Amino acid sequence: MYPKTREIITKKRLEQVYPGVTLGFLTQEAEAFYAMGKAAVLPFEEQMTMDKRFDVASLTKVVCTTTVLLRLWEQGEICWDEPLRRYLPDFADGRVTLRHLLTHTSALRTWILNRDQLNGVELRQAYLGMHAEADLGEMVLYTDAGTILLGFMLEALYHQDVITVFQEQVLDPLGMGHSGFLPELTERKEIVPTEKTSTGVLRGVTHDPKARVLGPHAGNAGLFSDLGDLARFSRMYLQHGVSASGKQFLQEATIAELLQDQTPLKNGNRSLGWDLRPGKSDCPALFHTGYTGTFLLLDVTAQEAMIFLSNRLHPTDEREAYLKERDEIIACYQKERGVKS
Repeated sequence: MYPKTREIITKKRLEQVYPGVTLGFLTQEAEAFYAMGKAAVLPFEEQMTMDKRFDVASLTKVVCTTTVLLRLWEQGEICWDEPLRRYLPDFADGRVTLRHLLTHTSALRTWILNRDQLNGVELRQAYLGMHAEADLGEMVLYTDAGTILLGFMLEALYHQDVITVFQEQVLDPLGMGHSGFLPELTERKEIVPTEKTSTGVLRGVTHDPKARVLGPHAGNAGLFSDLGDLARFSRMYLQHGVSASGKQFLQEATIAELLQDQTPLKNGNRSLGWDLRPGKSDCPALFHTGYTGTFLLLDVTAQEAMIFLSNRLHPTDEREAYLKERDEIIACYQKERGVKS
């Protein structure tokens, strides 16, 4: 399936853009999964297999945080245009709404003095004390702050650590049994390593430094998942909210709402949690990336999806070079499936 896309992915692997990849294509009629290259090159080489788990980084935002919020919205528990402070009274700025946070239009001043020296409690207080700039709601500026704050909000609503909320509200109902947070030492051999740091190669340890400090309270990153589980999640979207068990997990109307620009001025090409990319029809596709070398592209209307999980951070972070290579892969896939540029 999609031989030209697989060819360019293989070419970039051989050029050492990433050591290895697991890859999935879904269509209305079929699905195909592939594993390529190395799962690890340090401290010794390991072959990639399709059951390897990845630190999927910011895919946590759409798989977990956004999904829980969508279900709360369906139940009438939250409103996108209400201030965050209605649900999280400790937050400083009463002007910032859930819509601002989910569409990255919150204009929050996100610089935190000595951030990497703060513990979890101190980092939480720093986020709760943030204020928006004057251009609130006017432009999209991607930031982790939104889903970190929304994670705190979910903890306030559910009275549980946010990773427990994610497990009970998303991973368990969707049958994502190979996904989770804060892996035990015994699980780490199943997980693809990421960056080599001064203390060694990270393996089964959250790469994102903010999520690593926040631990069970992080809504922006920290999910470890594999190709099979992300295919279950993606297929639920393609089936208009129906899970593998046959239950209506998200309402069809909710997913239809996501296929529209949800920014306050309707000019940012962002949905709730998701980026919007061209689809095969007039409706856009949903798209999101993870810093570690992952992305999801879900064209709900065409019932087509691509899942890309790479270990591009292993052993070193060459982010700027990788972004160009990643965009070429996406462009090839879009062209091969007939999307007009």
